[in-house]
Amino acid sequence: MQEKNKLVGRGLKDLIEEHNIDKVLDGEVILEIKLNDIKANPFQPRKVFDEDRINELALSIKEHGVFQPIIVKKTNEGYIIVSGERRFRASKKVGLELIPAVVRNYSDTKIAEISLVENLQREDLTPIEEANAYKKIIDGLGITQLELSNKVGKSRSHITNIIGLLKLPQSVQDMLLEKKLTMGHARTLSKLKDEKKIIELANKIIKENLSVRDIEEISEDEVKKQVNEKKNSARKVFKEEKNLLKKYYGAKVSIKNNKIVFKIDDEEQLKSVLEQLIKNAISN
Repeated sequence: MQEKNKLVGRGLKDLIEEHNIDKVLDGEVILEIKLNDIKANPFQPRKVFDEDRINELALSIKEHGVFQPIIVKKTNEGYIIVSGERRFRASKKVGLELIPAVVRNYSDTKIAEISLVENLQREDLTPIEEANAYKKIIDGLGITQLELSNKVGKSRSHITNIIGLLKLPQSVQDMLLEKKLTMGHARTLSKLKDEKKIIELANKIIKENLSVRDIEEISEDEVKKQVNEKKNSARKVFKEEKNLLKKYYGAKVSIKNNKIVFKIDDEEQLKSVLEQLIKNAISN
């Protein structure tokens, strides 16, 4: 609860200033740690790294070494990365055995918060990576979407829409993660209920290079179709029951929104229906 209160009391500017994470503080010791003892950050929102940028960094490290130490947390199995995963990956690529690092004792939720803020600064997370990061913060700190939106400088509707993408089939989430689909495509697909249809349309977008407007038109038709199918199904289900009620009470009947409605033509018919209802109530 203490971490929740700390987060709720700050905005993104404060978080960014606090999480100038790579700055080595007075009194901190820079260690040389074996790369094999270090694990990737399990709370890293980014699942896809730009290999070209990693390769560029690797060339620089090969020539000049690692100038800025990475930040790690000590665990029972070794260390996990808090900040500096690109440097870590690039160092492994050029075959380094040791990497300069500073050890800090952060909680899991603090690491998740740091990772999210760092990546929001870069603004190049995919929507799925952003969604998973938001969900981890919300679940880990027990805060609401509104509280999170106030602190990271994003609207509540943005947070809600982004997290809503996690309801998409995993294969479609992967397409979004790999940037084969845009956020606009994904938001439109998320309005559909039929998982099979969502996957089918996602593949169609990629294959035919459809625009968001193209898919919106298809989706609108699909939503109307699903609504009509639902209505038709309801009509079929209650058709027999309506006929039985009409025959018994002598009045037309409609069943809609969990209500049975008698369509009465005149006062005489109303009296007849009421008498039958009262008679049935007494007999039961």
